[in-house]
Amino acid sequence: MRVFHFISHFDMGGAEKVAASIAKSGSEDVEYHLVETMRGRSEYTQRFIAEMTAAGVICHRSWMPDIRWHFVFERINAILFPLRFLYIWLRWHPDVVHTHTEGPDMCIVAAMKAFPFIACRCKVIRTIHNNVLWTGQKRIGNICEHFFISHKSNIAISQSVRQSYMKRFGEDAPIIYNGVGKPESKPYPHLVDGKINVIFAGRFEMQKGISTLVEVLRAMRDDERYHFHIFGDGSLSELIHSRLSEQKNVSINPPLFSLSSYLSSFDYMFMPSEFEGLSIVAIEASMSALPNIINDCPGLGETLPEDWPLKVENNNVDAYLNIFNVTLPSMSREVLGAKAMAYAEDNFSLVSMQRNYEKVYKSGN
Repeated sequence: MRVFHFISHFDMGGAEKVAASIAKSGSEDVEYHLVETMRGRSEYTQRFIAEMTAAGVICHRSWMPDIRWHFVFERINAILFPLRFLYIWLRWHPDVVHTHTEGPDMCIVAAMKAFPFIACRCKVIRTIHNNVLWTGQKRIGNICEHFFISHKSNIAISQSVRQSYMKRFGEDAPIIYNGVGKPESKPYPHLVDGKINVIFAGRFEMQKGISTLVEVLRAMRDDERYHFHIFGDGSLSELIHSRLSEQKNVSINPPLFSLSSYLSSFDYMFMPSEFEGLSIVAIEASMSALPNIINDCPGLGETLPEDWPLKVENNNVDAYLNIFNVTLPSMSREVLGAKAMAYAEDNFSLVSMQRNYEKVYKSGN
């Protein structure tokens, strides 16, 4: 059986990690391919390809540059993509097409509508990774969702994603939770001695709560107990750098390759996301016994126990400051880390995710 995963680009991202994790299942009766729909160009891209190739996964590069400007390039790519997909079909004859995130979703729908005979011969699976879909592209989104619903393609990654999708589109979807293996552990070489080292890692975008991150860290600019390590890039980079680059207890860094292997080096993680699908990074932190300070938003609150003491409602800045000033000094980091790890191991097994998807691929429906 040949399974083709279509992802935005060969780069760092939650959906890309999920696709890569499924493809590395090692199943002898499944041949996995990864296809990027826009060409990744970061330092991480070549490492991603090397890692997948070493695992026996066949990678297909895109020629369309990954340029984000009012969805223009994504839409041009979707218009041209059917010809690329026709080549893939004639060359490889995939049994299953598995698409992740809106750009690849749009490309696959365009291809299947252009060549409906392929849609009859190839199973289409679509993982819904987020609670908020098709922002700024409502009309295109409705066309794509009609296709996925009619083909019974949808799989949600969490209860919150399932409920959000049902509320907006009126259709239920089965759940396969994202799975995470226990990360390897190696020391991060730039910790600040004598400080409580806190990590934030994610895209510098509205969804990740960047404005709240900036507000909390600005309020703690004179607090010498903590040092905050920020990893990422994105459209709000200028805000991050302009407000925090001169702050002595903050280090701003580009995305960190193999981030999960360094998580155990830190004391706490800080995630003020406004919404998530089901955060892989949060689960990786728990697997590394790294306590996570989070906004209790859809797709993030599910990654930790209901009684987790480091949750904040509605990104309340005063509540975050209370956690840093009162809660953390009064609690055991080791106890919190052990509790988070136990919950992650019970609920987010990597092998379970891989096997559940492969059951879907091989099912008759």
